Amino acid sequence: MNEFFTSPVFIWLALMIVFIVVEIVTVGLTSIWFAGGAFVALLCALTGLGLVVQIPAFFVVSFVMLFYTRPFALKYVKPHNVKTNYEEIIGKDVLVTERIDNREGTGTAVFNGQEWSARSIRENTVFETGVIVQVEEIRGVKLYVKGKS
Repeated sequence: MNEFFTSPVFIWLALMIVFIVVEIVTVGLTSIWFAGGAFVALLCALTGLGLVVQIPAFFVVSFVMLFYTRPFALKYVKPHNVKTNYEEIIGKDVLVTERIDNREGTGTAVFNGQEWSARSIRENTVFETGVIVQVEEIRGVKLYVKGKS
């Protein structure tokens, strides 16, 4: 019985189960590809092929599944990733309504009539009131902006 727990069949079976459980717990399409690789390696072990075949089979199948099926899965299995309103602001122009100065911790900007706290993406860059800047990212409730190119 002890031999079974150290055999490649048991190891691949255990890895496959672990990858499946991780996938179920995370629900993020993170480890299902490796479960497929472990399954193929398990089949290799069951047919009597050695570790020299099993290990490369695991990596090749995992990589192929990850590389070729992940984009499809993300597009069709999880299509409900909808941008929220604030994410649409990224890349848009906003009007500085209060001087943006990171050292002083000041700055506001307006987008579609809504006023946001704003900071410069570059620590030493200051934007004066009335300047149009572009939103680079959003952290919490603050816009991080850069000069227009």
